[in-house]
Amino acid sequence: MISFIAGRFAQSIVVMLTVGLIAFAMFRFVGDPINNMVGQDTSAAEREQIRENLGLNDPFYEQYIRFAWNAVQGEFGQSYFHRRPVSELLVERLPATLELSMIAAVLALALGVPAGVYTALHRRGILSNMIMSGSLLGVSIPTFLIGIILILIFGVIWRVLPTFGRGEVVDLGWWTTGFLTASGLKSLILPSVTLALFQLTLIMRLVRAEMLEVLRTDFIKFARARGILTRSIHFSHALKNSLVPVITITGLQLGSIIAFAIITETVFQWPGMGLLFIQAVLEVDIPVMAAYLVVIGFVFVFINFVVDILYFVVDPRLRADRAGSGH
Repeated sequence: MISFIAGRFAQSIVVMLTVGLIAFAMFRFVGDPINNMVGQDTSAAEREQIRENLGLNDPFYEQYIRFAWNAVQGEFGQSYFHRRPVSELLVERLPATLELSMIAAVLALALGVPAGVYTALHRRGILSNMIMSGSLLGVSIPTFLIGIILILIFGVIWRVLPTFGRGEVVDLGWWTTGFLTASGLKSLILPSVTLALFQLTLIMRLVRAEMLEVLRTDFIKFARARGILTRSIHFSHALKNSLVPVITITGLQLGSIIAFAIITETVFQWPGMGLLFIQAVLEVDIPVMAAYLVVIGFVFVFINFVVDILYFVVDPRLRADRAGSGH
């Protein structure tokens, strides 16, 4: 187990260094940030002095090493546009993104897994067919279009839910939350449903496919022949074995929720990290753009690391293979 974790940890470090290199290198070609920092009256000498102060004249490898070392310490330099440390901007926006992503993930899991089980056990039922037909819409319609449709229905036509912003939030010092106010909770509904819908349908269809496959296996037929209760067969045997591969996909989808929140945040003007990234693109704010990609990369790497460990714990075949190979 220790060697398995150590190997995955080493792989995670290599991946993060690669993500950092790509993020750092990519945004060197999106334009000159100095143009967005100074006015037209700034002289060439002043521009060169600013460039020197920011370290933009240093060799590429020196800039990357400095960027990587600072990133390990949670520092990503100064925002060219906001003239503030990027880490402060991310910390300010992080609560909004995490709360939105958390609610969307809970919705996707709480509704997706039961719906997948139900449609697998009642695959010829009317309700099951209706759910599967609806899931096609959830998978096919782009997220931004879902958000626009919800805004049109609930915000413009019915006028029952807010369509932009985070509502009233409570400042807890180290965290700002909308969970403690009525307007904050109402503001969460539309963006969280928009963000969760694609993941919900994906999880539901994955659980359904795995359940149907497990229900066809010989050990399920043997359990039925032994007279074991149907409920026990479905939930103690079939569902348990179906969730082994689902863990991996679901874990990665939870990372996708945070990454793809950028679209939802843009549609609903949700003040999270995704909206900050979009604004940074428009402003050619390279430190913010690079920091955002590194943070999202870290989220995926961390979730993948945790999922690998859970997979190792849940699936005894992996432990047997590792023991048999002597690792």
